[in-house]
Amino acid sequence: MLPSYVTSDHIREFLDYAFREDVGDGDHSTLAAIPESSRDHASLLMKDDGIIAGIEAAAQIIQFYDPRLIMHPLVKDGDPVKYGDVLFTLEGPARSLLTVERIILNCMQRMSGIATKTNHLNSLISHTGAKLLDTRKTTPNFRIMEKWAVFIGGGVNHRFGLYDMIMLKDNHIDYAGGIEKAIAATHEYLSKTGRKLRIEIETRNLEEVAQVLKIGGVDRIMLDNMSISEMTKAVELIGNRMETEASGGITEKTIAAVAETGVNFISVGALTHSVRSLDMSLKATESIEK
Repeated sequence: MLPSYVTSDHIREFLDYAFREDVGDGDHSTLAAIPESSRDHASLLMKDDGIIAGIEAAAQIIQFYDPRLIMHPLVKDGDPVKYGDVLFTLEGPARSLLTVERIILNCMQRMSGIATKTNHLNSLISHTGAKLLDTRKTTPNFRIMEKWAVFIGGGVNHRFGLYDMIMLKDNHIDYAGGIEKAIAATHEYLSKTGRKLRIEIETRNLEEVAQVLKIGGVDRIMLDNMSISEMTKAVELIGNRMETEASGGITEKTIAAVAETGVNFISVGALTHSVRSLDMSLKATESIEK
């Protein structure tokens, strides 16, 4: 099952820009060296260990650029893979094989790095009920692929953009004149516009948590950059009245302790902004016809 934001329109828009960026007015190296009639085979080889992501994306890239290319997947998104594995084979027009190569690799290498990181952090909190969230700390124009990779890795996508959830962070609160004014203004805005959006608010200490609980009117309280002891107290204070989300500086070393406080969600920006891409390469394997 694909996440809701992976639509044909969104993929087409992303790929249209990606090919304009990379190909421009033509892949002149390929056009110069390879006859138009040439057909070939290629294999996508894994040169790392991890969780694969982007098999379905690669299929959509291929379909977008040249439906004459035939892809034979040997693994599926979310599968563990290791060095030397063949992920899929391709056959078809040699020119098209060469032109789609880098876009496929750019997407799959980064997506697989993100999925691998997500899978690993999830394993560290699997003994708790906490869910791992991504953030908006993504690469411009590549968010759809990065969020999709988190999903494949077993994480939960937070809001996709600024438009699908209200999140009142510290600057919103400070500019609005405080927590009470920020919440009141938000409800007035939603009432006027007729929008039905969930509301999350950031808190920085127990005093702010208590203030939000007194005012009410939000769905989730973010516990930002709190110590484990302070977070534990905040979760106890909130109880089941609102969802809780831990955020801010959470690492591989601290995530288990954070999850054990009882928070519902843990958001980690590093899932998308600080990952190492997995290495892979597309190699010619057999000449079919010249």
